[in-house]
Amino acid sequence: ALFPGPLLFGEEATTSPAAPQYTTDGHLKFPEQYREWIYLSTGFDMSYNPAMRRGHDLFDSVFVNRESYRAFVETGQWPDKTVLVLEVRGAEGKGSINKAGSYQSVSRMGVEVHVKDESRFQDKWAFFGFSGTEPSTMIPKTEDCYSCHAQHAAVDTTFVQFYPTLLPIARAKGTMSNSYIRESQR
Repeated sequence: ALFPGPLLFGEEATTSPAAPQYTTDGHLKFPEQYREWIYLSTGFDMSYNPAMRRGHDLFDSVFVNRESYRAFVETGQWPDKTVLVLEVRGAEGKGSINKAGSYQSVSRMGVEVHVKDESRFQDKWAFFGFSGTEPSTMIPKTEDCYSCHAQHAAVDTTFVQFYPTLLPIARAKGTMSNSYIRESQR
């Protein structure tokens, strides 16, 4: 079943394989099964810095663990142990029968993970970057991703404004951040 039901009598609760997993020294383990999670959206050539020019096109696809998705649909908020994965792939245009447009390349250029773990992080959320599948250290709080998400995120430091199926839920549940509401009214 895609969405397991409640525990039956005699079953034991186990930690979800989609919950954030850490090494003994506090590194985040790569979320191997994220492509089996809920797909939220794909951006094409998105950049938050107008001066950034890459010279190549990128697709940014976002996935979230199933339990957190279901909780967001119910409440408009992300529960503890939410894991959002941003997968970056290059754009290809020449291949097989394609005559126009772009598609995602096979090779992954990088993965960024946004984790909500209230018992582990003082501000609840942390970012991790992966170039491969080796465990990653937390991106330092001095990096711009933290302040940018705090200032511009629609819901709880996450860019729900770019997730077309979740933005209406956040609006209906009244969970939009005041800073995003002010920003979107400009």
